[in-house]
Amino acid sequence: MQNEEIGGTGFLPKWKLKTEGVIAPDERLPAGQTLLAGIQHVVAMFGSTAIAPILMGFPPNIAILFSGIGTLIFFLCVRGRVPSYLGSSFAFIAVVIAATGYGGSGPNANIPLALGGIIAAGALYTVIGLVVQAIGYQWVERLMPPVVTGAIVAAIGLNLAPVAVKAVSGGSLDTWVGLLTVFAVGLVAVRMPGMLGRLPVLLGGLAGYLLYWLATNVMGLGKPIDFSGVASAAWFGLPVFTAPVFDANAMLLIAPVAIVLVAENLGHIKAIGVMTGRNLDPYIGRAFIGDGIATMISASGGGTGVTTYAENMGVMAVTRIYSTLIFVVAAAVALVLGFSPKFGALILTIPGPVIGGLTIVVFGLISATAGRIWVQNHVDFSSSRNLITVGATLTVAAGDLTLKLGGMTLGGIGTATFGAILLYHLLGKGREQG
Repeated sequence: MQNEEIGGTGFLPKWKLKTEGVIAPDERLPAGQTLLAGIQHVVAMFGSTAIAPILMGFPPNIAILFSGIGTLIFFLCVRGRVPSYLGSSFAFIAVVIAATGYGGSGPNANIPLALGGIIAAGALYTVIGLVVQAIGYQWVERLMPPVVTGAIVAAIGLNLAPVAVKAVSGGSLDTWVGLLTVFAVGLVAVRMPGMLGRLPVLLGGLAGYLLYWLATNVMGLGKPIDFSGVASAAWFGLPVFTAPVFDANAMLLIAPVAIVLVAENLGHIKAIGVMTGRNLDPYIGRAFIGDGIATMISASGGGTGVTTYAENMGVMAVTRIYSTLIFVVAAAVALVLGFSPKFGALILTIPGPVIGGLTIVVFGLISATAGRIWVQNHVDFSSSRNLITVGATLTVAAGDLTLKLGGMTLGGIGTATFGAILLYHLLGKGREQG
């Protein structure tokens, strides 16, 4: 079957009703089941989409709102042919913290600077999508082979490590709560059955939250959680949007994240194609464009950058329900949550050490993902070219090497990203096959 014939030749598919077995992207469940499947995807994306903005000092309800808007934009850009949910991207955390000087707790006073940089990343991402749509995606794979992609991904996680450790180092209680939160996340991921095992960040964070509440609000061992903001917040109301500020240094620092998003999205589209048995390659350019536009619109109102979510891919793999209509439902539910100030106020009560414990896991998993990329693509580390590229990139990122280019500053993530690409190609194959 040709891609342009999936679900018909119209702008959107003609979804066929199906009640059992594998549900393809151009098929649909009955309305009630579609609603439940959509809500399940909201649960899957919720933990990461809410935690990411908190780590950057962004309003979580704004991020949830724009994740819904972004998912709808993506849906239209891929013409309803690619099942995917767009949530808050963790790839932006390190560069946003670096660009804004965020201290790690409470609202980020310099969010406008970050928003301008995120828009720059979204614009670069969109341009790449337009080029891919015009000439194909193979050049992206040549520019960033797996050894380089893995090095960039690992660099992000390592650059974030000091932030995670600092968050659980405020005192003995903070450290123990943070470490027990890490254990709870791991326990859920390894021991919980079925769908529960796919919500380690959400359930592990909840366990850490309850532990901190018992230790402080009940036993008086530390600063108690203040619920006054939740009590005074309205159930529904218009979110407080933030306008971006375009600063050259912040834009130069944050824009390179687009390269990471390209590699991430490319892998996701390929994986979804394998799961659905459909050749989705003709939609890769459209997917990049949709993600880029969604990121720009999100940052225009105070939201985080967005990306396709592996969490929701996992749900699809388990349920074998790939209907793109369920993501329209999930997006609608996210929009409703985004217009609830009480929901946002509740998220902001999450204690710092609990967030710290979650970041230890999440940032570590970002780095560990690099290993998966290298193993799955059989990267040869007997090659000096590969070893030097990866080794130098990781050291630059972990040490947060900063480059000053005229009046602009390139932080550790940007230096590592561009450095990995340049070093790999400048070294060439030499005597070994890279």
